[in-house]
Amino acid sequence: MHHTYPLTTATLDNGLRVVVNPDPWVSGVAVNLWYDVGSFHEQAGKTGFAHLFEHLMFSGSAHVGPGEFDLGLQEIGGTSNASTSFDNTNYYEVVPAAGVELALWMEADRLSSLLEGVDQTNLDTQREVVKEEKRQRYDNVPYGDCFDRIMKLVFPAGHPYAHLPIGSMEDLDHASLDDVHQFFHHHYTPTNLILGLSGAIQPETAIGLVRRHFGDIPAGTTPTLPNTPMLAPMTDLRRETVESDVPQDVLYCCWLVPPNTDETTDPLGLDLAMLSGSMTSRLHEALVRPGLADTADAFDLGLSHGNSLVVASVACAESVSLATLEEATMQAWGDFCDQGPTEDELERVKKNEERDFLLDCATPKARAEHLCEACGLYGDPDELNRHLDIVDALDTTATAKVARQWLRPEQRATLTYRRQR
Repeated sequence: MHHTYPLTTATLDNGLRVVVNPDPWVSGVAVNLWYDVGSFHEQAGKTGFAHLFEHLMFSGSAHVGPGEFDLGLQEIGGTSNASTSFDNTNYYEVVPAAGVELALWMEADRLSSLLEGVDQTNLDTQREVVKEEKRQRYDNVPYGDCFDRIMKLVFPAGHPYAHLPIGSMEDLDHASLDDVHQFFHHHYTPTNLILGLSGAIQPETAIGLVRRHFGDIPAGTTPTLPNTPMLAPMTDLRRETVESDVPQDVLYCCWLVPPNTDETTDPLGLDLAMLSGSMTSRLHEALVRPGLADTADAFDLGLSHGNSLVVASVACAESVSLATLEEATMQAWGDFCDQGPTEDELERVKKNEERDFLLDCATPKARAEHLCEACGLYGDPDELNRHLDIVDALDTTATAKVARQWLRPEQRATLTYRRQR
């Protein structure tokens, strides 16, 4: 049995879920707001809205002027930031214990009155910020469009995961003020929000403060989710090759797998760690050590609806052909699927997972986010306390079965980048 974190949960009358983890050994408090809205929830022709709001939420509400959200927290020694993914938007602060009420008051102000600050000028400004972000992160860097290509290669046209959170700049250009206001009304509601607090605060104090600042905000409606039945593994060996001004040839192989709410997620994670997570992993031994590849990595995107996606990325060593690299990669990958892991391999990655998980959970900031995630994915924040026991219980039979079912070489899609020669 592993160490468990004390947790207290409450649901306000308006549907807002609160989860608190008191920690007497730290001086600050992490506040995490997990809105159940990401690019998955966007409509065709109106993409990029979830990420646009990550920017708009910092540009002023009824009682907090543009830029004052970050400034107000910095003045008391706090920090704040946000991120948008396919499935959710996350806002978080780390503040001294005395600053919790300020963080909650400002968060409640922007939830209840953000649209008072979202006028045409504000919308135009943040739209340009997003365009610049796209240029810097996607358009003008080598391999910057790889995930855009991967999602279109793997998911059918019109599927909610077929576009990235950054969205289409054309859609953003066409977005009217009314479109943007409608999106906010639809998704930014207490019923669509989980609020996590971890650190130097007692549960009754935390829940009392949340109730004081969020309790009177109308519940709103729960948005209808797009219908996304699970897609079967691919069998058509679909491929795309890109000739581009990149520093080296790179191979991306992708597999459709169950979503991260599924019981296969933990064994899959261990499989990927055995394939790529260390100097002793299968891909490192087969590709990097003999000099065929400079790097070899494999990871699960952690998508929540219908399917998730596993991606292996391998960077070609100088003077090695992509064909040679792909053959060697699929040989090592296929051997693992056919034979399964050894006991030693599995024990090693289990120990690594325990170390990494506990190191991650050592900070209130990460813990507050994990609590919101567990609450959002499983409806139960105590999943955080069960995680390592679940991993401990997995054996070579369970991990081998999942690899054989979901990761076979013939179920992959392939994207390659070739250097212009």
